[in-house]
Amino acid sequence: MRSRTWKDDFLVFVSTQTLSLLGSSLVQYAIMWYITLSTQSGTMMTLSIVCGFVPTFLLSPFAGVWADRYDRKWLIAIADGMIALVTLLTALLFLAGKGSIWILLGAQALRSVGAAIQGPAVGAILPQIVPKESLMRANGINGTIQSTIMLVSPMLSGALLGLASIQAIFFIDVATAALAIAALLGLLKVPPHPRALERQKTGYFADMALGLRYIRLHPYLLGFFAWLGILYFLVSPAAFLTPLQATRSFGAAVWRLTAIEVAFSGGMMAGGILLSAWGGFRNRMHSLVASSLVMAACTVGLSLAPWFWLYLGFMAVFGVSMPFFNAPASVMLQERVEAEYLGRVFSVLTMLSTSLMPLGMLLFGPLADLVRIEWILLGTGAVMLLQGLMALGNKSLLEMGQPV
Repeated sequence: MRSRTWKDDFLVFVSTQTLSLLGSSLVQYAIMWYITLSTQSGTMMTLSIVCGFVPTFLLSPFAGVWADRYDRKWLIAIADGMIALVTLLTALLFLAGKGSIWILLGAQALRSVGAAIQGPAVGAILPQIVPKESLMRANGINGTIQSTIMLVSPMLSGALLGLASIQAIFFIDVATAALAIAALLGLLKVPPHPRALERQKTGYFADMALGLRYIRLHPYLLGFFAWLGILYFLVSPAAFLTPLQATRSFGAAVWRLTAIEVAFSGGMMAGGILLSAWGGFRNRMHSLVASSLVMAACTVGLSLAPWFWLYLGFMAVFGVSMPFFNAPASVMLQERVEAEYLGRVFSVLTMLSTSLMPLGMLLFGPLADLVRIEWILLGTGAVMLLQGLMALGNKSLLEMGQPV
């Protein structure tokens, strides 16, 4: 019989994450559309986003320490189980006739706690499974599969919302999470990383301080995180206000919201396939900058598009650029950061995305109730273009992008 290889474990891992993502995506779209169509309020959308991100931000420093201390496979399974339990309780409340937008906001906050635990563990476990020279393509394949799920889930969620109640989608998430956890624990043959087998000699806060010290002693990480943080802030209107913009400009209908998500996810799937086949530019930072410039141009395009089909075109191209941003950013950390610090460094990346995007929405969400969203997209897109061009002159960032 053929001996087991890393590709077998990678297939198991990607399959479990795909199952988990399918259920979570269905719930995510169901909640987002429920709030968007019920309120059509930028302020309520901002509150929803804050509930989904702030707990992740607050817990991420601890989650990074846990990912470097404990078995990452078990952390992922526990996080999936927590999310499924919250979803089950939410479904039961809706079945009992006690469901409301406030219940959904509370569910988002609690589900984000599980996401906080899961994020650093997923980012740190991949180098335990995949050889370093295959990380870019592995991240590309993983992103392609996830994009496929994101392409299918809005269509499926929209169909389910038209045929059944929102709690039916919640129960699907519970079932997919149970299957994913069983497969992860039963089939993935990845031993715990060395530190997880040791007796811990330092406290949580001491470990956090060591992680921050590691980043401080590597200036290229500080510059990289600063560049990402600015981009996360600027991209928040394009990421979160476009459903509201489409509802106001083109009409309130589930099929339009579904079409937007399908165009974006379809673009991501195409971009992931291209990245998996090509591997991107040799310098990882060139891929990131090119992606940011495309995102900036599409953000400007979304502000100017007079027809819905053109709007969908810009959204699709935006999606194509995303794998060339996400995969190189992860690989740059996976290649350069020592394994014992990887969880904590990934937790900082999680903190950036879960703090600066909601902070952006604290500004841009209420602003969307005062001015046209098109003006917000035009301004942020122009600044993103400038930021991307400036990165090409940053020697520290370009040196970090060189493959190890």
